[in-house]
Amino acid sequence: MNQERGTTVLDSPRPYQRLQSELASLIIASAPGERLPSEPELARRLGVSRATLREAMRAFEGQGLIRRRQGVGTFVVSHSQVIESGLEVLESIEALAGKIGLNVALGALNVIQIQANQAESLALDIVEGTELVKISRVIQAERRPVAYLIDRLPTDILTPADLEQGFTGSVLDLLLRRGSPMLANSYTEIQAVAAPPEVSRALEIQRGDVMLMFTARLYDTSGRPIDYSSSYFLPGYFHFHVVRRVGQ
Repeated sequence: MNQERGTTVLDSPRPYQRLQSELASLIIASAPGERLPSEPELARRLGVSRATLREAMRAFEGQGLIRRRQGVGTFVVSHSQVIESGLEVLESIEALAGKIGLNVALGALNVIQIQANQAESLALDIVEGTELVKISRVIQAERRPVAYLIDRLPTDILTPADLEQGFTGSVLDLLLRRGSPMLANSYTEIQAVAAPPEVSRALEIQRGDVMLMFTARLYDTSGRPIDYSSSYFLPGYFHFHVVRRVGQ
C-alpha cells in the first residue's frame, strides 16, 4: 500500500471523504434503533484504521445520526429536532424544547447533601465545608438522554424536600415558580470537554467523547451566588448562538 509520511492512502483527505460518504449511506440504509457492525468489523469492511473510523463516526454522532453506548455498540437514531437557543437569555431546556414542540423528560435523578469543596466554596462565596444540596439528573428527549445537569445550592436556598413534588429537572424553573429568591443574572463559561466517566455512563456514550459543557453561577438580585452548576450537552441535539453588537 502506498504511504506518504507514515499515513496510508486510505487515511488521506479524499478517501476520508469517501469513508464519510460510505458511512452516511450505511446509516441512511439502516432503520432507527438498528445496531451497526462492531468497530473492528466496520473498519475492516471499509479498509481504514479504527482511529480513522472513530473520527468519522464522531462527526455523525455530533449530527445526532448515531449514538454510541459504552460496551454495547453503535446505534442509528431517528432524526431529532434540535434545541436552539441564544445565549443572551437564560432559559431552561424544558422551556426551550417547549418552543419547538419537543417533549423532554426528567431521567435518572440523584439528590444528595454534600460539603462544599474548594471550587464550590469559591464559586458560591461560602466557607469550605458548608453544607450544600447537589442535584444530578439526566434530561431525555425522544426517550434518549441528551443532557446531564448538576446543580449545587446552599441548603437555605433549596433542600431535598423542595424537590419532592413537581420537580421536572430544571432548578431555574423551580426557583422562578417559587419567586424566591429573586433572580438577577448568570455568569457562564463554555468549553468543549471530554466526557468524564460519570457523564458518559449517564448519557450512555463513550468515555472521552467530546461534549459541550456550561459552568455557571446564578445570582440573586442582591448579588449573592445561589447556584453553581455544570451542564453537559450532547452535540447534535443543541445549537447555541450569540447575537453580538458591532463595536464602535
